[in-house]
Amino acid sequence: MDTVRYGRWLVPALAGAIVAACLVPVGYVLWSAASVGPDEAYDFLVRPRIGELLWNTGRLMVGGVVLSVVFGVCGAWVVERTSLPLAGWWHGALCAPLAIPAFVNGYAWVATTHAVQSYPGTVLVVSLSYYPLVYLPTVAALRRLDPSLEEVAAALGRRPREVFTRVVLPALAPAVLGGALLVGLHLLAEYGALQLLNYPTLTTAILQQYGTAFNGPAATLLASVLLLACLGLLALEMLARGPAHRARVGSGTARPAPRTRLGRWTAPVVLGLGFFVALAVGLPAASLVRWLVKGASAELDLARMLPAAGTSIGLAAVAGLVATAAALPVVWQAVRRRSSWSLGVERAAYTTSALPGVVVALALVTVAISWLPGLYQTLPLLVAAYVILFLPRALVAVRGVLELVPPRLEEVALTLGQSRAGAMRRVTLPLLLPGLVTATALVALAVSTELTATLLLAPIGTTTLATEFWSEASAVAYGAAAPYALALVLLAVPATVLLGRSSRGEAR
Repeated sequence: MDTVRYGRWLVPALAGAIVAACLVPVGYVLWSAASVGPDEAYDFLVRPRIGELLWNTGRLMVGGVVLSVVFGVCGAWVVERTSLPLAGWWHGALCAPLAIPAFVNGYAWVATTHAVQSYPGTVLVVSLSYYPLVYLPTVAALRRLDPSLEEVAAALGRRPREVFTRVVLPALAPAVLGGALLVGLHLLAEYGALQLLNYPTLTTAILQQYGTAFNGPAATLLASVLLLACLGLLALEMLARGPAHRARVGSGTARPAPRTRLGRWTAPVVLGLGFFVALAVGLPAASLVRWLVKGASAELDLARMLPAAGTSIGLAAVAGLVATAAALPVVWQAVRRRSSWSLGVERAAYTTSALPGVVVALALVTVAISWLPGLYQTLPLLVAAYVILFLPRALVAVRGVLELVPPRLEEVALTLGQSRAGAMRRVTLPLLLPGLVTATALVALAVSTELTATLLLAPIGTTTLATEFWSEASAVAYGAAAPYALALVLLAVPATVLLGRSSRGEAR
């Protein structure tokens, strides 16, 4: 009995401790913002420039999320539910943008044409970078969907369009909403790509306040506005998701879903997909190769690149594993012991991800200097920043799988004599494995390309491919930056392949 009672308290205690650690930067923002007088804060926030930044941030988030959802859902449906030739190859091509960091994509487009330095151009570039966050979970959901549900709807006289809107889309909603939430959070905190695209938002203004005006309180006032935007985004996602439980026993009929025959639309669809892939992958790759070959300042300095690559790989692997382990108790508490408290704890874990990396880094620097001086300028502190920033990626991936694992399976294992630990090890964890692998890969991808927190928290002499790239790209040395950009892409390829295979294999 004591063991069971201990187990019941262990998970919520772990979840609460993890989320409390993630909220340290939020506390720092509120504390710093509170140091500004009410009148001064009001005068600062009602400036026309703040209104312009809010407008830019809001319309970028709306445009980027909507376009990413359109790209992701349409791409997933064409690949998984039509007679598209070479569907497996197209799936890999649509996953490929995951291997191209957003700031590298922005660099490649700006180095090709400055016409993208506008609102439409910025929305297009960020959507081409982030739509795989919607595409991958949508593919996985389509492959898990029992085709008999669609067949029954068709037998009841529903037209194909009605079947899609009334049966398929509601089943895809959790996956699409989770992906859209990640896209929105990334857009709120995006800096590198937007700086290169010359598109001012709250995040770029925060970095400018810290870097040029040295105005910490003003920057944290802007960060508090970002927090409010994040809370609004989380509320919208929760409202759209609703309280429905979607777990089921079994995976439905063990057969592929019927595919819609494209017929005379095959050639236009293939051409359209080819053009889309050319924009998302072909143009950035061609731009990188062009600057690598023709850039006057391009030099392949292996003595500088190899240590940076090794550091990037090590940090990505460690942070990916730690973030996935941290996501497990939080998601377990939210899904298995659903309550307003547990859901609130899970939602709270998302709030920090809307903050720019520099704000999270400064919060951790303040805490380390004041209370934990031994952690200052160490790799563990940098890994902690990565986990705080990218925990939502792991939460979305793990939750998407755990919601489909029925609690009855564990209850049956308990009635057969298994302990709770044994039921978890022999029943639940094997079913969760695809989500855990996906979570680790998603976080590792983000960590390998993280920029602002790394610049501030990395120990002296420690560099990554992202920081080396930025030092050259920010100086407009496109040729010198190209080798590091290409190395970042190559480094991300294994995780991208793993994610692509995982998304198509979850339904097997």
